[in-house]
Formats: sequence, C-alpha cells, structure tokens
Amino acid sequence: MLAHCAELKALHAHVRGFAEILQTRSGQHLKDWITATRTADLPRLHSFATGLEKDWDAVLQGLSTRWNSGPVEGRVNHIKMIKRQMFGRAKLPLLRKRVLLTAAANR
Repeated sequence: MLAHCAELKALHAHVRGFAEILQTRSGQHLKDWITATRTADLPRLHSFATGLEKDWDAVLQGLSTRWNSGPVEGRVNHIKMIKRQMFGRAKLPLLRKRVLLTAAANR
C-alpha cells in the first residue's frame, strides 16, 4: 500500500521518525523532525508539530528525560476509582480513610 501512495509513504516515514525520537528519548532531534515535517505537504502533521511547539519546554523535557508522572497519575486514577465506588454512600472522612488504607496496603 505504501508503494502506491507517495503521501502515505511520506506520512509513514515521518511517524516512524517521531516514534524513534520517543523510543530513544532523543528530544534533541525534535527540531530537525519538525523542520522535515514542515517541508512535507501533510497538513495534519503540520498541526501536530504546531501543538508540540506551543509547549516546547515541556515536550522537550518529556522526550529527553526518563522522569515521568506515571506513578502519580496511577495514584490519582486509583483515588478516582474509589470515589466512584463510594458515590452517594459516604462523605469525605470515609473516602479519606479508604484512600489512606489502600495506599498503606499497596506499599
């Protein structure tokens, strides 16, 4: 399919390039990737690149360092799940107690 559509072939190459930046955490190559993307006639990639540039510092840090907010987001998701389970049944003191008990049990 890629052999029959030049636009799809170009899109595939750019997406693969971005995936490589993600996998290797080589954020220093992001500017080159954006420049190459801008030269292609792919409007959806242009809007994606514009979105990346809007929060450049955060994107660059996210693609360059090994630090992430995964554990925090997991904990927030867990708290929201407990809150949904208790909806309409109890007030904040019981929610607080359940959150603290499950946090202690998961250590």
